[in-house]
Amino acid sequence: MSLTDKAKNKAQQMAGAAKEKYGDSTDNEQMRAEGARQQSGAQSKQAAEKAKDAGRNVKDAFNK
Repeated sequence: MSLTDKAKNKAQQMAGAAKEKYGDSTDNEQMRAEGARQQSGAQSKQAAEKAKDAGRNVKDAFNK
């Protein structure tokens, strides 16, 4: 996973956390849900990138 992808995913995750906290503090269920959804999407992207990296590492190990 490139450093840029990591940074984008982390930024999206942090923005989602902020939205969720804002929604909690203002009793805005829609904002809270949007924040949770944004965090979940960022975590999913990060997991997919890690899986791709693991696949590349396995492939490289067999090519040596």
